[in-house]
Amino acid sequence: MADRTGIIAHRGYNGWFPENTYRAFEEALKLEVAGVECDVNLTKDGEVVVIHDQTVDRTSDGTGSVGDMTLEELRTLNFGTDEDPQRILLLDELVDLIESYPGKQLLIETKHPSPFGARLEESVAEVLRNRHLDADPRFSLISFNPEAIARFRNLLPSLRSFLLLEPDAGLPDSLEGASGFGPSIRQARLDAAFFADVDSQSYVWTVNLPKDMEWCLNNGIELMATDLPELALDVVRSAS
Repeated sequence: MADRTGIIAHRGYNGWFPENTYRAFEEALKLEVAGVECDVNLTKDGEVVVIHDQTVDRTSDGTGSVGDMTLEELRTLNFGTDEDPQRILLLDELVDLIESYPGKQLLIETKHPSPFGARLEESVAEVLRNRHLDADPRFSLISFNPEAIARFRNLLPSLRSFLLLEPDAGLPDSLEGASGFGPSIRQARLDAAFFADVDSQSYVWTVNLPKDMEWCLNNGIELMATDLPELALDVVRSAS
């Protein structure tokens, strides 16, 4: 149980800026948050890019599957707005940004099912290893997929990981080697006694209502993900 709940900006400052873009992350990191969360997928040519969906349809002005496009092709798309165009980010570029804000955390979520399977976790590990960040406590790995968590444990054993939980899948049998659980706010509240008894860290998503933010603060949640980090900061200040 944490003494203080850290605020994690979900996909950057997702409530006001296009998700998983440089702008969304930069605006979040300017705030007094603990860090940011991102999603990653692989391109056709094996680059680790920051995007939630398996396709670009919802978040860009293009269409198609991320895994069927090269980085060069993805770079032609706009993931921002007409007034503030944003190109797709490499995980490497996001790490550059994180390192320019000392002390900020980055939680990296791998999305499954992925057409690349284990290559996704292997590629994330390669990015962090190449930068000598494979034991840096600022970086955490998260996934709904227990097999992905197991791969992270083998590839990056020094980094913290959270097993995300599907809201309607029931309570887990074990941590599957993760450092902690990542329930939704609804599940965290409904099954508060279960999670309070588990000797592990906690990452709760996606917390956008003040009453739920207050609950996280009062129940020792280590990290809470939110689309509205400024609102969360206001709640934290009011509770102090």
